[in-house]
Amino acid sequence: MASDPLVVGVDYGTLSGRAVVVRVRDGLELGTAVHDYRHGVLDRALPDGRPLPPDWALQVPQDYVDVLRHAVPAALADAGVDPADVIGIGTDFTACTMVPVKADGTPLNELPEFADNPHAYVKLWKHHAAQPQADRINHLASQRGESWLPRYGGLISSEWEFAKGLQLLEEAPEVYAAMDHWVEAADWIVWQLAGAYVRNACTAGYKGIYQDGYPSTDFLQALNPDFGGFVADKLDHPLGQLGDRAGGLTEQAAEWTGLKPGIAVAVGNVDAHVTAPAARAVEPGQMVAIMGTSTCHVMNADVLADVPGMCGVVDGGIVPGLWGYESGQSGVGDIFAWFVEHNVPAEYHEQAKARGLSVHELLTELAAQQRIGEHGLIALDWHSGNRSVLVDHELSGVVVGQTLATRAEDTYRALLEATAYGTRVIVDSYTDAGIPVTELVIAGGLLRNPLLMQIYADVTNLPLSVIGSEQGPALGSAMHAAVAAKAYEDIHAAAKAMGSVKRGVYLPIPDNVVAYERMFVEYQELHDYFGRGANEVMHRLKARRRAAKGE
Repeated sequence: MASDPLVVGVDYGTLSGRAVVVRVRDGLELGTAVHDYRHGVLDRALPDGRPLPPDWALQVPQDYVDVLRHAVPAALADAGVDPADVIGIGTDFTACTMVPVKADGTPLNELPEFADNPHAYVKLWKHHAAQPQADRINHLASQRGESWLPRYGGLISSEWEFAKGLQLLEEAPEVYAAMDHWVEAADWIVWQLAGAYVRNACTAGYKGIYQDGYPSTDFLQALNPDFGGFVADKLDHPLGQLGDRAGGLTEQAAEWTGLKPGIAVAVGNVDAHVTAPAARAVEPGQMVAIMGTSTCHVMNADVLADVPGMCGVVDGGIVPGLWGYESGQSGVGDIFAWFVEHNVPAEYHEQAKARGLSVHELLTELAAQQRIGEHGLIALDWHSGNRSVLVDHELSGVVVGQTLATRAEDTYRALLEATAYGTRVIVDSYTDAGIPVTELVIAGGLLRNPLLMQIYADVTNLPLSVIGSEQGPALGSAMHAAVAAKAYEDIHAAAKAMGSVKRGVYLPIPDNVVAYERMFVEYQELHDYFGRGANEVMHRLKARRRAAKGE
């Protein structure tokens, strides 16, 4: 072992991969680098121009390997360290990002016969075109009283492994037949690093309906007779626990990364879940919100409870010895970016450029000058559907109260507030289920917006702590690499030594809490009206959109 050993963490996000070089003894981040995916998100067309239907979101797996080729060597160079001092590498990924592969790990889109078939590509986490399949799974599971359903808040998502797998079977049976493994990208990238396929227990539990076993063959056959063998033939594989060593770095991966062959490769993990120990949020009551394009909420508890609309609860799903809970919002930063790109007049862009600001910064500055409720708006944050607590990706965004006097900063602030209300609904769902949330710990890029952070503190009436690292998931992955390399006994010890958090950075302002409580009542009324069946207009509009496009 090196005199001052290092580890590398690689965080695979929606649009890019980020590598960070970390010192094992204290978690000091010595160097970092980012590599954007060349193909980005394929939500309109395949690389050859073939158009995609609405609600599709695909990626190209070679883009993930390119992160290893570019970001890892660049991070090592940025750190100015000797790669020989690196003792392990860990990775995390967006969960339920699924790769159909052959037995040797070759993605099907790389085969000539499937290069123009969209079902052969990676189905990104926010691929929501499997909603009809998810609806059928939920209906049948509820009808049959399947014991695993309460562990997922009573509903499973169209984003998850089974819904996407059933869509693949029913819409592209030839691709399904050619597929040997239906693999989480979190495990596929570890396969590329270590030369061995190890299925991580985290995504298996949260996204793969693994609760004391998978759903039965009988259940799967009831969904579709040809789906009965899905688990045995396509999905099931030995599980690796978080922090375990998946294998040693292969010669080929060593060439890609510039690291030594044979160093520890940690079992794969999920971007949100690795962030909790990086933020030292490993005790009950500490909810971590990883805020980026979407938000994932994770929390540990010492009790098992049914929380409506949660994404899952897994024993040891975040840290050993505690129940790990997950909820989330499908759109947060994505909503703000959409608004800026498509709804802000040119004059705002020109003013921001003249002042050396981003349009987000300008709108935030203008919105911060308003009193709560001054814009006269209330919005629903469902532009990418609702992950928690309604688990319905057919829902869509709403802004109520617009007039001819409404300006861009008004709507922007209403959207910021809407995402905070969405988090409040999630927090309340845990509290009502007997799992109190005592602290909200924020990680991810959006923590850089102080107005947004204060709004969250006021809306939730909780103290907001912030992670001490700008690379939370990558740091968490590096910490798991340290455990896999036996530098620490477990992730608790690694969190204590390597994690970083600033406590109570944003505190609720009492007058704001009262004002937002009145606004939240309005949000709840809209939330239940459109989301709980009183008005199905959003579902009808989605159906008409598909019909108009001839789908």
